[in-house]
Amino acid sequence: MTQTPLAPAPAPAAHRLRAVLRTVAIVACLPYIVLKAAWICGSHVGIPSGSTLLDHRTTMAVANGASVLMDSAVVVIALLLTRPWGRRVPAWLLVLPMWVATGLLLPIMTGYPLQLLVQALGGTAANKGEASRPFLDEWVFGVVYTGFIIQGLALGTLFALYARDRWGHLWQGTLRELPDSPTAPALRAAAVAASLTALVPGTLHLLWAAGSTTGLCEGWIEDRTSGTQVLDAVYVLFVVAAVAGALLLAFRRDSALPLRLPLALAWGGSGATACWGGWMSIASLGNVDDLADRPTAAMVLVYAVQMLVGTLVMTLGAYFLVERAARTRPRPGHRT
Repeated sequence: MTQTPLAPAPAPAAHRLRAVLRTVAIVACLPYIVLKAAWICGSHVGIPSGSTLLDHRTTMAVANGASVLMDSAVVVIALLLTRPWGRRVPAWLLVLPMWVATGLLLPIMTGYPLQLLVQALGGTAANKGEASRPFLDEWVFGVVYTGFIIQGLALGTLFALYARDRWGHLWQGTLRELPDSPTAPALRAAAVAASLTALVPGTLHLLWAAGSTTGLCEGWIEDRTSGTQVLDAVYVLFVVAAVAGALLLAFRRDSALPLRLPLALAWGGSGATACWGGWMSIASLGNVDDLADRPTAAMVLVYAVQMLVGTLVMTLGAYFLVERAARTRPRPGHRT
C-alpha cells in the first residue's frame, strides 16, 4: 500500500511563526479555562448574586467541565498543527475537531465585534439581561470573547498553513478547470437538498434579526437586545455561505472563481451552522424547568435543521475532496 509523500518541513522562519502562533493560541485559552475551573470549585467570580446560573449547581458544574475539556482541545490541536508528529495523524482525526472549533469560534469572532459596534452606535447592550434576570457580569464577556477571537485567529492561521502544506494540491485551480465527475449528480442533489432545507433556519433567523418574535419563547422575547438580533443576522450569513459553497462545488459552472473560495465558504458556513445548532440544542436542555425559557417547537426545529444543513454541506465537501485526492493518488505498484 503506497502513501502520498509528506510535505517538506517548514523553513526556520515559518517554524518560528508557527511556534509563536501556537503559544498565542494556548495562552488565549487560559482566561476561559481558569474562570470555568473557578466556577467548578465553587467560586462566584463574575457571577452576580441571584444569577440564573446558580439555580442548578450540578448542571452548571457538568457544563463547565465539558466546556473546559472543549477549550483544552485547542491546546492539543495547536500542538498537532505545529509538531512533526502532527503531520502524520490521520486526516479525520485533525479535520473533524478543527471543523467543530471553526464552527464554534467563527460566529463569536464575527458577532461579538459587531455587537460592540451596534452598542457603540446606540443599540441595547449585548448579552446584558434585565435586572430581574441576572446572568454574568459584563466584564466576563469581554475577557472570554476576546480570548476566543485570539484563539480563532491563531488557530485558523495555523490550520491554513498546515492544510496548505499537506493538502494544498487539492484546491489548486479554478471551478472551470474541474474535470467531469461520476458523482456529480449525487453532489448536485445533496446541494439542492441542503439549499431547500436551509430555508427553514435562514428564514426564521432573518425574521428574528429584523425584530420579529415569531416562534420565540417568552424568556427569549423578554431578553432580546440589539446584540441578539446581530447574532441572528450572523447566523443567516453563515447559512448563506454554506449553501453558496455547496452549490458552487456541485454545479461547477464555467467560472474563473478559484476553487478555494467555495471550499472556504462550505467549510466555515457548514461548521458555524451545524455546530451552533448543536450547541443551542444542548443549551436549551438546561431550560426545561423554566416554562418561560423552554424552547418552542420552532426553536427546536431551527436548531435541528441547522445541524442537518451543516452536516449535509460538510459531507458534500468531504466527498468532493476525497474524490480529488483519489485522482492524485499514486498508481498501484508505483513507489513514492
